[in-house]
Amino acid sequence: MKYVCNPINMEYRYQFIDMRDQRIISREAADPSMILFKGRYYLFPSMTGGFLTSDNLVDWEFNPLTGVPIYDYAPDVRVIGEYIYFSASNKESNCSFFRSKDPINGEFEEIVGTFPFWDPNLFVDDDGRIYFYWGCSNETPIYGVELSAEDMRPKGDPIELISSNEKIHGFERSGENHIPPKTPEEAEEIINSYKKNNPDLSEEMLNAIQKYYTFAPYIEGAWVDKHNGKYYLQYSCPGTEYNVYADGVYISDNPLGPFTLAKNNPYSYKPGGFIPGAGHGSTMEDKFGNNWHASTMRISVNHPFERRLGIWPAGYDKDGELFCNQRFGDWPLRVKQQKMDPWDNPDWMLLSYGKPAKASSFEVGRGPSRATDENIQTWWRAASNTSGQWIEVDLKHVCDVHAIQINFADDKIDVPLPEGASLQGVGHQTRYIDERKHYTRWLLEGSEDGKEYFVIEDKSKTETDLSHDLVVKETGVKARYIKCTIKEIPFNQNACISGLRVFGTGEGNLPGKATGVTMELISNLDLSVKWNIVDAVGYNVLWGFSQDKLYHSHMVFDSNTVKIGALIKGHPVYVRVDTFNEKGITEGEVIKGV
Repeated sequence: MKYVCNPINMEYRYQFIDMRDQRIISREAADPSMILFKGRYYLFPSMTGGFLTSDNLVDWEFNPLTGVPIYDYAPDVRVIGEYIYFSASNKESNCSFFRSKDPINGEFEEIVGTFPFWDPNLFVDDDGRIYFYWGCSNETPIYGVELSAEDMRPKGDPIELISSNEKIHGFERSGENHIPPKTPEEAEEIINSYKKNNPDLSEEMLNAIQKYYTFAPYIEGAWVDKHNGKYYLQYSCPGTEYNVYADGVYISDNPLGPFTLAKNNPYSYKPGGFIPGAGHGSTMEDKFGNNWHASTMRISVNHPFERRLGIWPAGYDKDGELFCNQRFGDWPLRVKQQKMDPWDNPDWMLLSYGKPAKASSFEVGRGPSRATDENIQTWWRAASNTSGQWIEVDLKHVCDVHAIQINFADDKIDVPLPEGASLQGVGHQTRYIDERKHYTRWLLEGSEDGKEYFVIEDKSKTETDLSHDLVVKETGVKARYIKCTIKEIPFNQNACISGLRVFGTGEGNLPGKATGVTMELISNLDLSVKWNIVDAVGYNVLWGFSQDKLYHSHMVFDSNTVKIGALIKGHPVYVRVDTFNEKGITEGEVIKGV
């Protein structure tokens, strides 16, 4: 059996980024377009210099891209006839389309573009007519137009399809947990300061500054699918650097609208857990009739666009509502090569949260406990870059261990641009995608008593650079201690691990049911949910617009309260609080919240 554990286990490329006279080095992959083409899965992300292919949605092989603009964001791919069609974003000049019958071995043929766009998406209807959608802005809407199949030119004027409506759609509001980084008063003070110190500011520039500091949401990342005669216009909001980056959806009877907001919104939304974020993605049907949604996940420590990729089961319910299951969205998920139930619970539970950890060395403020706190934005950092630094987690009792995810972080990388490399791009930010081969090598061991150790996985001589590697032992191993010794990592930096995450089955009984659940409507868009603390590892707060459609979730640890800031004004809300521990999951009672 195959398993995936988000973020997707692939080689994430480094970038050298010059931004406002500052050099930043970090990894990035985002904005995934995922399709099925000639029996294989293709995944095209931003800023990787290539694309990935897979036969099973678990094992991904990297393929370099040539002859297309790899430094343009948000690559879109769609199958039209015998071809894959490719396009990407550029506001400075007309964007071309490219097509290939064999992207792995062949070349791309250019179809010269006639207009600029950002965040493109092609859609081919059942009758062969081609439609095109684009938009990425906190000012302008998502546009749509029909294209000529012969030369990909617009057959009419662009149509404004959807715009932001954050006063009605709570999930569109910017900020961490939908709380803006600045208060309205602070934002006004900054704007007034700009006006005072720059009296010659143009009206256009002043408007852009006001939009930025009032944190108007970005509406972007269009993707269109058709199901049972209905057109589903998916879009992302409010900003990629937030934990609430999400994908919403509108529905129409026609490919160019008018579109109506679906009842289930946002359909892809993962604000909690180890790595949050589930926006700007694509939805695809696999070989067996299962639907999958791939999206962008957020780290955003070294750089706002330090991002990863995630994939989750998705589908349409009996009423045509598009959904995505992210309840345990960064735990190991079994991927069957057959028809699946998208709401299956995980096979194994999290064993490592909050467990004691020790290491060969560490920097102050970067201790080993950072590797077990279920937060990808914090990490253990060794005090030395010498080979052989190690970190060990004590599960506190012998467990049946079935999966271990090793998440490497980057911190304080300071190396020169490769010889002969040149930065690409325009404006205040230029970059270089590092295409050199790097290696992440380590030894993973287990022990029942902390004295005698056995090898779980030896990648001390691997030829890969997997920063979020997953080790699966389906039959399980008995272990209390899990130890990872780092042999080699890129740029010879100090070893950093944001998550040494262990999954399996522990001791004891299922957790008690959540009791004393209370709710308070803070505003038309915000609902506070509280419950009594029980002896559990964590909680999953589920909600939806109907008691049988609890499609949204927010996982929390060490807290008995959650604020749901993704409400839609006037829509009903039903809530359920589930508890989980190392033995399994206990479902709560469904309660009407609004």
